[in-house]
Amino acid sequence: MILSENLSVAEFSRSDTAKRKGIDNTPKGIHLEAAKELAKNIFQPIREHFNTSIFISSGYRSEALNKAVKGSATSQHSKGEAIDIDMDGHKGPTNAEVFNYIRENLNFDQLIWEFGTKTNPDWVHVSYKKGGPQRKQILRAVRNSAGKTIYEIWKL
Repeated sequence: MILSENLSVAEFSRSDTAKRKGIDNTPKGIHLEAAKELAKNIFQPIREHFNTSIFISSGYRSEALNKAVKGSATSQHSKGEAIDIDMDGHKGPTNAEVFNYIRENLNFDQLIWEFGTKTNPDWVHVSYKKGGPQRKQILRAVRNSAGKTIYEIWKL
């Protein structure tokens, strides 16, 4: 099944952990509908702008998979509303270029510069809420001295 011209459900829901643990990670119902909106409003515009493959390191997470990976109980990944993009090691734009394109050009709910350096995140988290409204919240994920993840408001 196809979510957009360049994104299949299989790619959006691919998970090594789900395979290893025998978890069905196929979005259905409202999660599938949310995934279609995310693909149309976020993934496909990125793909078309950069005219190259865009690599998703994490997309949909069923409730069982989210528990297995110790994801947040409120994760938008579990609603079909979020993807993590990681262009490291691939031809095409950097993670920072993807982040900045989204920030400057797309209507999104949440955009996170995930760890990395001041010049390039390790990956980009972006979400889109079906039916909106979109918060346009921009954050940076960092680890504190105890190793706990903290989300700071993005500053240019």
